[in-house]
Amino acid sequence: MSYRGGRGRGRGRGGRGGGYYGGSSGGRGSQGPQSFDSSKPNTGGDNGGSHSDLVELLRRLDGKQYPAYHDIESSTRGWVNNIEGYTLYIGKAQGDPYAKPTRCRVIVKGDTAKFPPVSHQNKVRSVALGDYLNRVFYQSCKDMGADVKAREANWNGPKGGDIEISMPTQHVIEQSAVRILPNGDICAQFTVNLPARGRSILGYKAVQIFDQTLPQLVQKSLIYTSLDANVVTRHVLNVEDQEWVRSNLEIRGLVAFVPDGAVLPRMSGADDRPMDDNVKDGDNSKLVRFHSPDTLRVSFDLPNMGKTLAGIGIRKGITLIVGGGFHGKSTLLSALQVGMYNKIPGDGREFCVCSSTAVKIRSEDGRNVSEVNISPFISNLPFGKQTDCFASPDASGSTSQATNIMEALEMGAKTLLIDEDTCATNFMIRDDKMMELVHKDKEPITPFLYKVKTLSKQGISVILVVGSCGDFFDVADTTILMDSYSCYDVTNRAKQIAASRASNNGALAASRASFGNVTPRCPVGTAFNPNNGKITVRSKALIAYGDVELDLSGLEQIVSREQTNSIALALQRLTALEKGSKMTIFQVLTQLNALLDHEGLEALTNGQFDGSLARPRTFEIAGAINRLRVDGSFVQLK
Repeated sequence: MSYRGGRGRGRGRGGRGGGYYGGSSGGRGSQGPQSFDSSKPNTGGDNGGSHSDLVELLRRLDGKQYPAYHDIESSTRGWVNNIEGYTLYIGKAQGDPYAKPTRCRVIVKGDTAKFPPVSHQNKVRSVALGDYLNRVFYQSCKDMGADVKAREANWNGPKGGDIEISMPTQHVIEQSAVRILPNGDICAQFTVNLPARGRSILGYKAVQIFDQTLPQLVQKSLIYTSLDANVVTRHVLNVEDQEWVRSNLEIRGLVAFVPDGAVLPRMSGADDRPMDDNVKDGDNSKLVRFHSPDTLRVSFDLPNMGKTLAGIGIRKGITLIVGGGFHGKSTLLSALQVGMYNKIPGDGREFCVCSSTAVKIRSEDGRNVSEVNISPFISNLPFGKQTDCFASPDASGSTSQATNIMEALEMGAKTLLIDEDTCATNFMIRDDKMMELVHKDKEPITPFLYKVKTLSKQGISVILVVGSCGDFFDVADTTILMDSYSCYDVTNRAKQIAASRASNNGALAASRASFGNVTPRCPVGTAFNPNNGKITVRSKALIAYGDVELDLSGLEQIVSREQTNSIALALQRLTALEKGSKMTIFQVLTQLNALLDHEGLEALTNGQFDGSLARPRTFEIAGAINRLRVDGSFVQLK
């Protein structure tokens, strides 16, 4: 199947205004390109005109002091390249060669780009097509050497000159680098490190960038007839089929699905690409492709790809993943914990999908906790400390894990993903011998083992990796064994083992008891003002929020730095909450999610041409809010 449409390069009609383009019309009236005089630009103002005007202006700027680059700023009118059919918008120019690069936006008219409407006719296809074009633009930058900055031999040497766009990952997520606008125009956002020698403008080098390199990048990556139509089609339809399978989990009574033939192992802990099928270890291949047990196999008839996909269907309820060490238990769970994101074709985990409301749970010694009701798991603390409104700047392993579960439930999680390797042992289980030595009245913790069944009865599914405690056999609905990366259904055997051993009366009694209450909390807007006004994303797992370091390493379902960039912006929006607001964190983030659905990631940036964003889930935004070490960040809704 192909989307191939008409060939030939269109001729753009100049930049049009509107919210997507950043401002008013860029037509041919008194405010249009003809009115621009490159010899008399608005100094530091919002200029604009034709592409030739921009080229002439850059030549005039050659040799001037670096701040003169502000004259090329054009955030609303744009520099119109009618020959190539696009308009270039340049945001606030960097004031120094060592400052952050200048953000730019290119709008390619739909009648120039010529992507068939069917390729972006709905949200899923539009996101998939934007993702593909981002990948092509990124790779074209590397192939052309456009992402290589000048190497300075000394302070007076050349600097900058590189073009960079957001680096794609293995996941297909809504992002701001390249997107398809509702009218079919293509919007690409990237940065240009404006070239200089010392602090003097290299105007002719800038001309080379904007007059040669950028038009080539646009042609290579944003024009349909320059691309392989079959590859574009495969990418878009493959992603849409993945989303279709995920959307059908609920009606099939499933929380996850892993297809036969999936490649779950990754290249390494630092490389998310699939393990190479050709890697050998002696005479045996290291790679074992996933294969479902017959008793758990389900199938889906894919609507686009026209084939039947079979694999394991993980049903609602309590599922254990057991097996010896290094046999693939955590590898399977790792694939499931990112199963709410679609993957690129060839990733190996395509169609390895999980409920969109699945949350990975772990312990986090030392994390911040603010006003969380953890009494379903922990109560009767020494010295009368309350747990129905628990707060701590330095939570223990057990209290942090209890908090993570309660916060996930507060945000509407319906599936919990847990690996015993990253859990607090005393939170998960408590054996008979310890209960005999330490009386229940002296133990504040009700282990997860005793609560998991009541969670399941309330519609919360659990997928749990366990290799050291068979007590969970008593409560499991399904038990999967991983043996040398091969998967087996051992549910019946696990139930037989559980039935043959003396039952733990305390566990059985607890499994019949109610779970407890999830108490909603309201964020306090004033608490989220960064005290020095500066917010910097240092890595995927670390945000400097004022003088507070926000550690996100416990949020394992964040898969890109671009998502963290969006989370940092979302945090700042909390400052707009009215004093005494009774909106719960769930309501606040549901409202934000609706805004992003309607306006896209642009809603977070106020037209700043930010191409470094990817959409996070509300669970990860909430996780960041919950972990920020500020006083008075929440009050419980009574």
